[in-house]
Amino acid sequence: MEQKEKLDLLTAVQNIVDEAHDSEFSQELYSKADKYIKYLSERLDLTAQQSVLMSLFINFFSDSVIRIEDIGRYLKCSPISLIRYMKDIDVLVNREFVRLSSYKADRRNGYWVPNEVIDAFKNDVKFEPKDYKCESCYEMFGLFDDVFGQRKNDDLSYEACSNKINRILDCNKDFLFVQNLRGYGLPPEFELQMVLFSHLFVNNYDDDIRFHDLAFLYDNKREGNMWRRSLSNGINPLLACNLIEYNTNDGLVDTESYRVAIKTKQHLFSELNLTTLNSQDSGEGMLKADSIVDKNLFYGEKEASQVKELGNLLDDARYKEICKRMNDNGFRCGFSCLFYGAPGTGKTETVLQLAKKTGRNIMQVNLSQIKSKWVGESEKNIKRIFDFYRMKVKSGGKAPILLFNEADGIISKRLENAQYSVDKMENTMQNIILQEMENFDGILIATTNLAQNMDGAFERRFLYKIRFEKPTKDARMSMWREMIPSLDSDAAQMLASKYEFSGGQIENIARRYTIGDILYGDDRDKVKELLSYCDAEKLEAKEMRRVGF
Repeated sequence: MEQKEKLDLLTAVQNIVDEAHDSEFSQELYSKADKYIKYLSERLDLTAQQSVLMSLFINFFSDSVIRIEDIGRYLKCSPISLIRYMKDIDVLVNREFVRLSSYKADRRNGYWVPNEVIDAFKNDVKFEPKDYKCESCYEMFGLFDDVFGQRKNDDLSYEACSNKINRILDCNKDFLFVQNLRGYGLPPEFELQMVLFSHLFVNNYDDDIRFHDLAFLYDNKREGNMWRRSLSNGINPLLACNLIEYNTNDGLVDTESYRVAIKTKQHLFSELNLTTLNSQDSGEGMLKADSIVDKNLFYGEKEASQVKELGNLLDDARYKEICKRMNDNGFRCGFSCLFYGAPGTGKTETVLQLAKKTGRNIMQVNLSQIKSKWVGESEKNIKRIFDFYRMKVKSGGKAPILLFNEADGIISKRLENAQYSVDKMENTMQNIILQEMENFDGILIATTNLAQNMDGAFERRFLYKIRFEKPTKDARMSMWREMIPSLDSDAAQMLASKYEFSGGQIENIARRYTIGDILYGDDRDKVKELLSYCDAEKLEAKEMRRVGF
């Protein structure tokens, strides 16, 4: 009894290892080391066989790879005779006492003992897998990344990977992701698959998931091939329940490419700030219709007619009626519009006033934020924008307007035989946008000052094309009177005749005049001041300095 009280974990391990040497794993080993085996079993909650095996792993802890044949040689028995104990080794792996390691040179599996396990034995405390309770859902997805990384490197078996993911979920039941995932009632195998799809989307920004991204999960090719067939044939429960969906390529379904379904993203990832997606969802980049200031705009006869027609079409009741008829006749219900013309002719302001009139929010696309220095990220950003827009459309309410403002750089002619990575990225981004427009259901408006540079493939995909001309003399006169109400008719007519300004230029001058009004009051020569502002606005009137020799 006195001897038992002096025992510690390393002492027990040392005695078991000593008795195990050349023992051939016989029953005599268990008799001679009975006291130490029982002590270890009670302390670590292991069976007798598991305690002996754990002691042997500790004995070889300094080896980078511990193989079954190493243990067999120490015991003086053949590796075949140890096959009956493989289930016990699997228990040690699942409880994280040892880790599975793949020795790549000869494709033979081996094991290694983590440092935290050695530290627990050294400090004479029972090893417990670390607490997976996370402070945030982001942190939990970081753990998923670690676990799937270990599985991909063959450091974890399928079973150990599954158990570890399950423990992470169990430790974080308060997160909406876990609650909603568990709410699907998926069997463990398919729940693990769904976590993997979620990990690939959240951690890798991947919306084009192919089987080579998934194949590492299973231990053998047979199970992997069965999974692949279930996905390709559409019988996988994740597809059947619409939790994941196929991607499309040039309007055709690609049964080899998958992504998390839009509604699933909305349901599972609501507590995550997913860069472009959730920044839009939280209101950043989403311009509310009721925050837009009313403005009177002046058009030529043709433009006025086209803008009025588009405004009537975007009225919600009319829009829904047209969409229903289009769908009934087998057409997709997508309204892609191009506003083109010289700068300052009212293209962007027209989008704002259409949104104001029809009560539609505007989802603004910032092309400079989309473009990333990292290979593949820009393309994924574009896909996420369209995914988020579809989610907004399907979530009910009025479909917002997807606005690509100043889209010159994205709809211009694609480069042939692109050699540089930047040029290839631009072409890929354009191809993705073209593909998305082909299947687009909603309202997309792009504005550009350089329609002459537009790729023909984009031109064909815009259903409505409105050219914004510089305003006529009468329109310019109306603008002067609208923006500077104190201006009399003669002065407005003179300014309209002398300067062929766009609406944007006239607005600039009106703003400068208003600032002067605030600073200096009305006691000044109004027309003279306006003429000076007009001359300053004309860039061609300014003296330009030559650069060079």
